[in-house]
Amino acid sequence: MDFWGHLRTINHHKLLVMRHCFRVGLYRQGLTHDLSKYAPVEFFNGVRYFQGTRSPNDAERQAKGYSAAWLHHKGRNKHHMEYWIDYNSQCGGKMAGIEMPVRYVAEMFCDRVAASKTYLKDAYTDVSPWEYYDANKSHYLLHPNTRTLLEQLLQLLRDQGEQAAFTYIRRQLLGKK
Repeated sequence: MDFWGHLRTINHHKLLVMRHCFRVGLYRQGLTHDLSKYAPVEFFNGVRYFQGTRSPNDAERQAKGYSAAWLHHKGRNKHHMEYWIDYNSQCGGKMAGIEMPVRYVAEMFCDRVAASKTYLKDAYTDVSPWEYYDANKSHYLLHPNTRTLLEQLLQLLRDQGEQAAFTYIRRQLLGKK
């Protein structure tokens, strides 16, 4: 258990996401990003399962078979693809990804970049968020348009760097000056 380590990690991550969101013009989302991480169910499970190199939700899931912190978190934060999963009559009543509004895809991108920086520290490169996504994408339930957009943004970061990716999101995707 590491109260201060977990608090430092979530504060660091939240600050990075805020900076990234500000760069693309998502000021309110930057300020309010991941506030649920301070709720008792998320925070104290994070302290209990803290390792500093990966999400404590993974360790909680390993220990208990599920993560109460994650179940709480994903239902309150629209920048998570899991928030946008529902039964879909067009898919025979099966669970499917619902198309995410662009501003939440942009926040999800900022979140993925910040998470990679937080956990990889000095080993982070602009390729890191793509590699994490690519290694795990087979089990993601994403609407095809959301998947295409997220992959486009992660590949832009991978191939052209942070400045190009953030500028594209701000100007082209969100239409901000």
